[in-house]
Amino acid sequence: MSTVSIILPYYKKREFIKETLNSIINQSYKDFEVIIIYDDESAEDLDLIKNLIVNDNRIKLIVNNKNLGVGSSRNIGINNSIGSYLAFIDGDDLWKNDKLIKQISFMEENNYLISHTSYEIINATGKKLSHRKAENLNYKKLLKSCDIGLSSVILKKELLKDNLRFANLKTKEDFVLWLKISENGNTIYGLEDNLLFWRKTKNSLSSSTIRKLIDGFLVYYKYLGFNFIKSLYYLLILSINYLRKSS
Repeated sequence: MSTVSIILPYYKKREFIKETLNSIINQSYKDFEVIIIYDDESAEDLDLIKNLIVNDNRIKLIVNNKNLGVGSSRNIGINNSIGSYLAFIDGDDLWKNDKLIKQISFMEENNYLISHTSYEIINATGKKLSHRKAENLNYKKLLKSCDIGLSSVILKKELLKDNLRFANLKTKEDFVLWLKISENGNTIYGLEDNLLFWRKTKNSLSSSTIRKLIDGFLVYYKYLGFNFIKSLYYLLILSINYLRKSS
């Protein structure tokens, strides 16, 4: 099997980062590197990160000079990666120990270029709140509903040719990338195993509803090139489907 580059942007996740890193280090699949992008103008957590990674030479640390946002930080990680596979995780999420081995095997056995998994939603203390089931997603389905947990995604780096990267948005930055990948004819395959705990915290909900709506509109209008009316239509469908899943 091949090397996996794990991209982890860090911004004020002090309470959870040790547990997140342990869930990576304890993977049964050992051929990986971790690239942490410290995306905070304040250096208050920098020593903490350095102390957590000091004994593992598989973990690289990149420090941004200013807060660039998760999309730009992930792009920096991608540009500095050596693996043929890319995996993504946020600083408060958790992987089950067999996440990498199961998902890489799933992809290699079926010759898939990108996949995501089912996952469980937990709160700040680890209590299970709900569950999301992964399914195969094409461009048509994704236009109406983004049912992908970012920290569950693994893809072949070859997919990101022609400088295909995360969008420069405060929210929905990953949605743009999944749409661009699927627009090129790639199905994003779903592995039904629950291999991720996605943590729902106050910070997860910090972006205002207006900000999310603006970014949702920009996904269609700016990044996909839809006209104004068509962009509003898909934003409405996306919002309705989000509310259905959240209820």
